[in-house]
Amino acid sequence: MHAWLCENPTGIDALTWKERPTPMPGPGQVLIEIQAASLNFPDLLIVQNKYQMKPELPFVPGSEYAGVVQAIGEGVTHLQVGQTVACLSGTGGFGTHTLAPAKLCMPLPAGFSAVDGAAFIMTYATSHHALVDRAALKAGETVLVLGAAGGVGTAAIQIAKAMGAKVIAAASTAEKCALCTSLGADATINYSLENLREALKTLTEGRGPDVIYDPVGGDLAEPAFRSIAWRGRYLVVGFAGGPIPALPLNLPLLKGASLVGVFWGDFARREPQANTAMMAELAQWYGQGKIKPVIDRTLPMSELKAAYTLMGSRSVMGKLVMVN
Repeated sequence: MHAWLCENPTGIDALTWKERPTPMPGPGQVLIEIQAASLNFPDLLIVQNKYQMKPELPFVPGSEYAGVVQAIGEGVTHLQVGQTVACLSGTGGFGTHTLAPAKLCMPLPAGFSAVDGAAFIMTYATSHHALVDRAALKAGETVLVLGAAGGVGTAAIQIAKAMGAKVIAAASTAEKCALCTSLGADATINYSLENLREALKTLTEGRGPDVIYDPVGGDLAEPAFRSIAWRGRYLVVGFAGGPIPALPLNLPLLKGASLVGVFWGDFARREPQANTAMMAELAQWYGQGKIKPVIDRTLPMSELKAAYTLMGSRSVMGKLVMVN
């Protein structure tokens, strides 16, 4: 097998494509021949030693991937050799093969492509957990999605629309706003050109959004929170914009609003049965055509460094997927 190896987490330039022995699965593991692996924001942070998880060196980055089960370890009963699965294991995806914990593998039903599978779990699980579980979104409510043209943003638009909500998508370019409209967003805000608070006031007739989905953080957080509706829920999803914002705590008090943390990974670990039910619903929605990953482009696995550069430029809409 071959894989991109991170021996010193100083950035993408330190990654090297190396041949390694193909491992055999131990108890509870499966060997996966990787067909596709998506690039997520944590994949950029982890090779810069900036992510909360610090894997033992050396490691193969690539948190999310899909492929075919080649071998099964002791105790694995719900997967079979030859079955196509998607997996989100944190590392291992940017190669030709990897060992994965069987409990983290999602069997892909017929018609579910490996490219879509590799771009599915992190974004849709995060967005479903955020909107359905943490925000208790109801049909007819208004959702503001920040960073709406990114991976989790496009998933949030689709899930909110599937639940009967009105969606206001905020993004940084006209092209990104047009993508959000094509996904079903009811209105868009180009926050490079428009004042976010004034646009929200106009679009919601002064009421503000009921739910704010924020994977961006940075300078947008405070003006967005100041615009929230009475009893609104502000979902803290991530900080792709860079700085972690500090919000004045009088804001939730004055709006009777909730500041709600979203940590899907720990939800999946602490509440596995609820997570399994959620993933089953998402797979069903995919089969019904209600949701489908937005793929910016696919690139050969050999072009991983170019893909990292594209992600760092913030020009990606949806997901980048590497293919073998």
